[in-house]
Formats: sequence, C-alpha cells, structure tokens
Amino acid sequence: METETGEEELELRVAELVQAVLDRAAHSALIRPLEPERHQPEYPLTQPDWGSCRDFTVERGRARIEDYMRTWEIHPSWRYSISFLQERELDFQKQFLYRALWGRPTSRAPIPRSTAAVYFIITAPKTRDPALPVEVRFTVESNRTLHEPGRTRFREKWLQDVIESKALLIDSVDF
Repeated sequence: METETGEEELELRVAELVQAVLDRAAHSALIRPLEPERHQPEYPLTQPDWGSCRDFTVERGRARIEDYMRTWEIHPSWRYSISFLQERELDFQKQFLYRALWGRPTSRAPIPRSTAAVYFIITAPKTRDPALPVEVRFTVESNRTLHEPGRTRFREKWLQDVIESKALLIDSVDF
C-alpha cells in the first residue's frame, strides 16, 4: 500500500516538474523574441515545411517534428519517441507542446538507464494571417535556451550531457 502511495507521489512530482519546465519555456517564448542571425552558418540548416496556422493539426505537428529530427546529425544508435503533451489556448495564440524522449538502448541494456527530453513549442498566432507558417521553438531538458529550427544546429552533445548528468546524480544517491 505504501509503495502505491509513493509511486503516485513520485508520478505527481514528475508531472509537476515537467509542467514547470514547459511553463518556463513557453513564458520565455512569449516575452523574449529570438535575436536575428548575425552571420550565415558554414553548414546548411534544413527544416521541414511546418505548415500554415490554418492547416496545423496535432498529428501534422508530430510528423513535422519527426521530419526535422531526422535532419539532425547524430549517431544512428539514438532512439526516440514523440508525445503530444497539451494544447494551450492563450489570448493571442494557440500553443502545441510536444516532448521527444531520446535514449540509447544497447543489446546489454535494451531499456536505457536514463533519457533526455527535447521539448517543442509550436505556436499558431491568432493575430496574423492564417496562411502564414506556425512558429516553432525547442529546448533541451535542463537547459533554458530556446532554439529555432533553421537557426540552430542541433548538437548530439546536448543529449549526452543530460544523460551524463542524470547518471552522475543516480550514482551519487545511495538506496
């Protein structure tokens, strides 16, 4: 009985933590526009056609995120799953929140010891022409920086850093 209560409390705390991360990222996206690009990158940055505000759906968002993540230059051993978290109706925009959970399963450990999350915020402004494209930003778990597809080159090291920091934390706790 105590185990069930403990698990429920843990699930509640995890849900609160995820919600806090999403709230901070969404709030930052609202109040802090991205700075314009100062120079052209030496490598090509690709991004999918995210679609217009009028035509956007939850499934289309999931498919475009998957298309975009396929352009990342990361080792093929990484695996991911994409989850739609929620839709927010704000005064001047609609936000769609997704989580891509990344891990590196191996033959010895098919379930990764820890994972890294990349949170995507897709915004469809209500005050703009509905034919214009949606706005997309993403942040990596435990980081505050908001990235924009087509302006930021994703780095595999970001995922590795999150997983390594979790491994250090797990190793430092005695059960």
